[in-house]
Amino acid sequence: MSSLGKRLIAAAKEARQIARGKAPASTYRIHVPTDIDVQSIRKSLGLSQSGFASMFGIAPGTLRDWEQHRKQPDGPARVLLTVIKNEPEAVQRALKREPV
Repeated sequence: MSSLGKRLIAAAKEARQIARGKAPASTYRIHVPTDIDVQSIRKSLGLSQSGFASMFGIAPGTLRDWEQHRKQPDGPARVLLTVIKNEPEAVQRALKREPV
């Protein structure tokens, strides 16, 4: 088999491991969007600003600043917002308070 063929097979195996979530984190990079439309994420969930803010632990003033483009979410906030956009139930489960 040619060198190119061997590299293609190795790349396919690596891609399969990444897709299955079994590859070491050092073998790939995640993509966090630089621009996030916070208002569209909130509206897609049918929530008011105060409802969205309280549900996901975001200060209402911060949410307003993001939606009015006075400020941009930083890296960790963009990650959280991306997860909220794609898997809001997962974030809700993770933030659910347990009875004391």
